[in-house]
Amino acid sequence: MSDFDFAIIGAGIAGASLAAQLSARASVALIEAEAHPGYHSTGRSAAFWVECYGGPAVQPLTTASGPFLAAPPADFHDGPLMHKRGALHIGTSEQTPMADNMLAEFAASGVQIDVSDRAAVAARVPGLRSEWTHGLWEPDCCDIDVAALHAAYLRQAKQQGAALHCNSRLNAAKWRNGLWQIAAGGLNCTAKIIINAAGAWADDVAQMAQVQPLNIQPYRRTIAQLVVSPDVPADLPLVIGLDGSFYFKPDAGGRLWLSPHDETATSPCDAAPEELDVATAIDRLQTVVDWDIQRVEHKWAGLRSFAPDRLPVIGRDGANDAFFWFAGQGGFGIQTAPAAAQLAASLLDEAITAPSKVDAYVYTPSRFR
Repeated sequence: MSDFDFAIIGAGIAGASLAAQLSARASVALIEAEAHPGYHSTGRSAAFWVECYGGPAVQPLTTASGPFLAAPPADFHDGPLMHKRGALHIGTSEQTPMADNMLAEFAASGVQIDVSDRAAVAARVPGLRSEWTHGLWEPDCCDIDVAALHAAYLRQAKQQGAALHCNSRLNAAKWRNGLWQIAAGGLNCTAKIIINAAGAWADDVAQMAQVQPLNIQPYRRTIAQLVVSPDVPADLPLVIGLDGSFYFKPDAGGRLWLSPHDETATSPCDAAPEELDVATAIDRLQTVVDWDIQRVEHKWAGLRSFAPDRLPVIGRDGANDAFFWFAGQGGFGIQTAPAAAQLAASLLDEAITAPSKVDAYVYTPSRFR
């Protein structure tokens, strides 16, 4: 007999959400390299739910996750886990084709996107410079309470019997006699199935298990918290450049969260912000609004990891169906977590129903083989 039915490598939002799904009916080990779950990407998220973010193939997972985040079960979390913000995609007159392409991409999706003229855009963003004339308004965009969501998944998994092992970096995973022999930190155990939810380290975990990697590439993303004058209004929407060169949103106390939307390829690591990226973000902000930037109060960076086609990888590996991929969630792992975990669980336990209007085949690892 195995020690566990499932050994999940990585206790960020991916691993924690799937552990909560599976542990009601199976034994689960949640194996985390760091001292605390969510140290890397999960703990450094910009924390929003935007149905268009990630593109049309990711949108079904985001949309399917919305009802859970808006009204989670009472025994999971007391109250909603997301709150309305609204997202405004803005561009100059030269970027009109980008707005047209976005509208065309999501025309059949059911996502509400409203065209905004210059007056409507300027009304939502005080101090907007004159060249920003085009806008697309997503009224359903929300802020997500990432810390509460992650903690609720970990709590549910624990209550259902999942065993969390921190400070347990995977050292070995050998497939022998129909079981995985696993060594991670001080933990030695066996499992019927390994679930690779290791984020930026997903390919490393695969290689350790003698499974062909999928070229999942981590990219550094930078965020700075700024003090500006005048204070950022609390009802400012999430503002995203149509060309993908920036986004910003308000934080408590009139602060601003700003990103240059950077993607710098890197090895898996404890990401740190580069001064040049922070400076680039500020320079881009100054071309958008006439606010006075008083100081950078805080800055950080996280890793967003993508498969070559920039879609999640969810499913059993073709060469060893006891190795399950749950990786490549990029920058949309938080907003898709409920539906993605439900989809993955349905592929591992036939008693669990897959989310509706989500095509599992789109995310299967076999598309790369």
